[in-house]
Amino acid sequence: MSEKAESVPYTTEVYDSSQRPHPIVEEFRALIHYKELVIQSISRAIKTRYKRSALGVLWTMLNPLLMMVVLTVVFSQIFRFSVEHYPVYILCGIVIWNFFSGSTSGAMGEMLWSGELLTRIYVPKSIFTVSSIGTGLLNLLLSLIPLFLISIALGVPITPALLLTPLAVLIVTGFALGMGLLLSTITVFFADMLPVYEVILRIWFYATPIIYPLEIVPERLLWLIKLNPMYYMVELFRQPLLNGTVPELNYWLIAAGSALISLIVGSIVFTSKSNDYAYRL
Repeated sequence: MSEKAESVPYTTEVYDSSQRPHPIVEEFRALIHYKELVIQSISRAIKTRYKRSALGVLWTMLNPLLMMVVLTVVFSQIFRFSVEHYPVYILCGIVIWNFFSGSTSGAMGEMLWSGELLTRIYVPKSIFTVSSIGTGLLNLLLSLIPLFLISIALGVPITPALLLTPLAVLIVTGFALGMGLLLSTITVFFADMLPVYEVILRIWFYATPIIYPLEIVPERLLWLIKLNPMYYMVELFRQPLLNGTVPELNYWLIAAGSALISLIVGSIVFTSKSNDYAYRL
């Protein structure tokens, strides 16, 4: 009598798309997994930027200083603003603005230049935006050195309010990251968005009280200034250093709310279109 064949139990794995985490969660996990690549990308960007520069990293500190000197001479003499420690006032705004504008513009450029890489290997699509923000953040930290030195030289009092500076920088970083993700997505589908954004940045710069005090803005236009999220970002950073005061609670709430909305909208739009990037670039 032949032996009955022994039955071997087997299992089959069923893929259930409903069990898949949200694309934003997936993207975040991928960034954590590829954190070394993020660090390398930031390092490469810094080295490439200063490779042939005689001044090197020193230029990151000199650039806002030179802008401060020019703008201080022009505006403080022509318009005679009644702003105490005007050089510090203007330098605070320039440092934060340079971080935001440079990081978001860089994110758009990095996404445009990533097309060949995305078609060859898998990397988290957001790595280019995150690397650009990280590079900008490093430049911001370097720019703080001359800012604090100028403040001390001009006799600006150092107060405990300065301890809030990291929180202000964190909020601006969140806002820049969200905007970078959103703008990168738009750039993939509309390559002309990068030069258009450069024009928008110029208008946005003058619409933000960076080189002028809020007091000179006509009352009928104040509502427009206060709709500008960068106004609150700049003030969160400026007031603790310049005046030694803690910004009002509504400034923190509006700035943090703007950063949160920017992150949510930017992340949703970016991840919803991420599967199309390799084909569009």
